[in-house]
Amino acid sequence: MSDNNASTLKSYVDSAAGAAQNLVGSVLGTTGDKAEGQAKQDKAQAEHDASHATVKLPGATATVDGVAKDHPDRTTGSWNQTAGSAKEFVGGVLGSENLKQEGRKQNLEGQEQEAKGQINDLTSGAADRVAGTVGSGVAALTGDHVKEAQYQDQHDEGKTKQRGAEHDIKKQAEASQ
Repeated sequence: MSDNNASTLKSYVDSAAGAAQNLVGSVLGTTGDKAEGQAKQDKAQAEHDASHATVKLPGATATVDGVAKDHPDRTTGSWNQTAGSAKEFVGGVLGSENLKQEGRKQNLEGQEQEAKGQINDLTSGAADRVAGTVGSGVAALTGDHVKEAQYQDQHDEGKTKQRGAEHDIKKQAEASQ
């Protein structure tokens, strides 16, 4: 996994610190503080964007933190949707109501299957992020750098799974509008 560790929480903290420094600069009239505060806010926004950057690959998700394989239900469900839509189309062209209905049924089953996979990746990803964060913190306190790195990898993979599911859910919501 990556050493980059773009963090949403850190970006919020940095943004707040930048806003406070910007405000102090504005109130006191010190352009240096104001400019430095704005620079902190800009850097925080870039980190936030990097934390959410997601690339979908066939059967996997890539983020700055690494690559995680999607839950098998996501891939199979997507394939069933495509196959169902094709059957529905061919049934419509051929005038076969039976094939058309079979396609609709397969498409709906695929949507449900994909949603189950997304929920699995979303919840297991969130759980891995929490366990990785806590474990990494405990390992750091005890000085066990090997365990700390393992927990950080768990966190990063969980974050990638979660971001992948969020990406697909958002894309589907936008498509349905």
